[in-house]
Formats: sequence, C-alpha cells, structure tokens
Amino acid sequence: MTTYSTAPILVIGNGPAAHQVLDRLRHFGCEDPVTVLGAEDTPAYHRALLTSALDGSLPTEAMELPPPPGDTTIRTGVCAVRIDRVRRRVHTADGDVFPYARLILATGATPILPALPGLRTPDGSPAAGVAVLRTLADCTRLTAPAAREARTPVTILGAGSLGVEAAFALALKNRPVTLVHPRPWPMDHLLDAAAGALVRDRLTAAGVELVAGSPATAYTPASAGAPGTLHLADGTTLPADTLLLCTGVLPETGLARAAGLAVRTGVLVDDGMRTDDPLIHAVGDCAEHRGNRGGSLASGWAQAEALARYLAHGARGVAPARRVLRPRIAGPGLVVLGMPGAAPCDETITLNDPANGRYARLELTGEHITAGVLLGFDRAIATTTELYVHDAPVPRDRLSFLMGRPPRLPGAGSEEITPETVVCLCNNVTHQDLTRAWHAGAQGLAELASATRATTGCGGCARQVESLCASLASTTAATTGS
Repeated sequence: MTTYSTAPILVIGNGPAAHQVLDRLRHFGCEDPVTVLGAEDTPAYHRALLTSALDGSLPTEAMELPPPPGDTTIRTGVCAVRIDRVRRRVHTADGDVFPYARLILATGATPILPALPGLRTPDGSPAAGVAVLRTLADCTRLTAPAAREARTPVTILGAGSLGVEAAFALALKNRPVTLVHPRPWPMDHLLDAAAGALVRDRLTAAGVELVAGSPATAYTPASAGAPGTLHLADGTTLPADTLLLCTGVLPETGLARAAGLAVRTGVLVDDGMRTDDPLIHAVGDCAEHRGNRGGSLASGWAQAEALARYLAHGARGVAPARRVLRPRIAGPGLVVLGMPGAAPCDETITLNDPANGRYARLELTGEHITAGVLLGFDRAIATTTELYVHDAPVPRDRLSFLMGRPPRLPGAGSEEITPETVVCLCNNVTHQDLTRAWHAGAQGLAELASATRATTGCGGCARQVESLCASLASTTAATTGS
C-alpha cells in the first residue's frame, strides 16, 4: 500500500467533464496542483466519438483530449473504491491511498441493463454475448478482428441516438445489423413520426433491419452451438449472438452513496457544485443540480464552468445549458435542439420534404428558438444551431432561413461561411481560427484540437474540421502546384 501526499484537488474520473474542469480551473487562474484518478487505462478521450471509432472513420488516437494544462498528475488504470470523508482519503482497488483537501467526483454514468430474463448471470454481470458501448474497451471488443472477419451479426436493443449511431457505424463496417426498438420509430423521444420515418429510411438504405413496435421480453444466450436469441412481446425471435444494449444510462453514484453523500438519481449538488459535504463536489453525468441531472455535454460543460469559477473565485451559479444533439448518421446532417414538443411555444414552423429526405421543425417563443429538429438541411444547421445556442432572434423570412439563405449573424460577414463563422460551438472556435492554426502547422485533427480546442467539447464538429483540413490541403497543393 502506498499513501500519497495530500492533493489540494483530487478528481475521481478522467472523462470529458473532468477534463473540462481542469481546463477551466486554469482559465480562471487556479494554479493548485491536481491529481486525477481514471479507472480506464487510456488518456482522456471524446466519449461522444465512440461510434466514429466503431466505424473506423476516426483512429482512437484522434479521439484523445489534449493533455491538461498546469500542475496536473493523471493516474490511469486506477479504480477508486472508497471515500473516507473523516480522514479525507480515497482508497483504490490496488490498496493505495490518496489524501485530498478537496475532492471532485466526475464518475460519469453507467449503462442500464434492462430487467429482462437472461440478460444477467447469477452474479449480476452481463450474460455471454451481451455488450454495451460506453468505453474504448467496449468499442474494441465490438470491432475485434474475429468479429469483423466473420461478419458476426449484431442485434442492437434501443433505437435512441446511441443505438441509431451504432447501427450506422456497424453497417458501414459490413456487419449485419438488426436494430430493435419498442416504439414505432427510432429516436421517438426526440423526433416526431415524420422525422422518425426519414431516419428509418436511412437505416434501411444503409442495410440495417429495423424491428420496431414490440418490446423485448427475454434473452437466451448462445450455448452449446445454439445461437443467442432475443424474444419480443409479439412472439418474434431474433438471432442475437451479440446483443448490444443501447438502453440508456444512469449516473454512477456508488462511491458517493457508500460515502453517505446525498443522492437522488444523481449526486445532489448546489450552485457551487458542492455535495452536502462542502469539501466534495460532483460534476457531469453523475451530478444532479436543482432536480436536473446531466446527461448532455452542454449541461456538463456548464457545470464544469461553474465548479471551476467557484474553486477559483468562490462565485456560485450554473448557467442554463442549451442542449444540442448531433447524431452521426449516414447522409445529410441531423441536429436536435433542446427537447422538441416538451414545452409550449408561440409558433411552430414545420417543413416536411420526404421525397428529398428533408425535414425541419422549429419551435419559437417570440423570435427565439426554444427547440427544433433539422434533418437534411445542411446549410441551415450551422446557423440555426448558433442562433439557438446564443438565444439570438431568427429572421422573419422563415422559409428562406431554412433553405439555407440566412441573414448575417451579428459580427458575421456574408451568408456563406466566413472567417467569423463558428465551427466549434463548444469552444467558440471560428473558421478563421482553424485556418490560421492549419497554416501554422496544425494540419491534422489532433493537432488542430490541441492548437484551438476545436472538437474537444461534444466532438460534433470533428467531421467539419476534417473537411476543412482536406479543403485547405487541396487548395494549398493547387496553389503550389505540388
């Protein structure tokens, strides 16, 4: 057993929320040494980009977050198992002890295993053939060479955003995919029937078999040469040697609960992201603030900002987070703003063009977007998202706006992409910032992320940044004649 020296700030968890806290701490001038304990063996990475690793479009090294600034010690492969609040110590699985002056819980969330007969072994662990997608290790297991070469079929349970992304990713790797969902169309918690039908059509075009409208009732794992089987309420049985569960997540609160901290769904925190122990904070997917738990990168970023400001200056207050979801699907883009249909609004604008695979729905209060869905309107997505995130008014000519002819935003130039166009909304990185960094030598995704912090938020702009790299390389080659 090793007992380390006391860390002024000790963080349990090495995911995106923890990384953002570290970045903002240094931004606000806090130079205290920080020690981070990460259960995974890898450096911090973009969890939101796992499906891009699944389909092979991004190498895993491109998913890594930049090293944290300042006096920060990262210990990977270290699993915290107990918090001793009296002695202010954290005990790890290998017997080491880490004293702390202030502790931050950034333990994230854990996948939900539905209460279906056959999904668990007697000790509660997933049955043979049952998989989840939460870590790089999960991704590696799903893309193992044996599975790729044999084109092993995958049945995915749950057609929320993760299930839909995973289905597209595995289909792109030529894996036979069946996507099972209890509701009539995919992503039904965010999309209405019209938008859901367009996503269904894209899944079908990608080779995914969608089985919707009947819930799963049981799972029979593969044994003695017999294939695994998923049973549905309508009597359907589906082969499922590999059953990928995309059935949601719950805050990881085990450490906090065992330490006697107040927990509801997540770890309860105040406006300084403090738990009921004033020396312990929680942030990200594990935290619950004023009845709202994380679950989105926007809320995690707002919490990280609030916590860093509190630790640096004692200021309290969590800014409202504007939720933006950019599922990675085949074909023209999809963005979901807020929670469409969840609250009353003054005006709803809907444009449905199924023949061309396009759909738009914007919910407005006054002249401001409160929620929306854009599918297939690539030219409008960036501007609409920026208006929503900054709570800026939309133009009066709604149709022209949706068709990609938006007016100039404050501070912007023409209607097309300009140097001031924001590419990375999470970190306010503009087209000009990226172009300058590229010409200064940051000519790959990882290098641009390190130089500008683009893609280090939700990761949703990664493909735009890659496209910009390719465009700049092509333009430079044409100019130089090489």
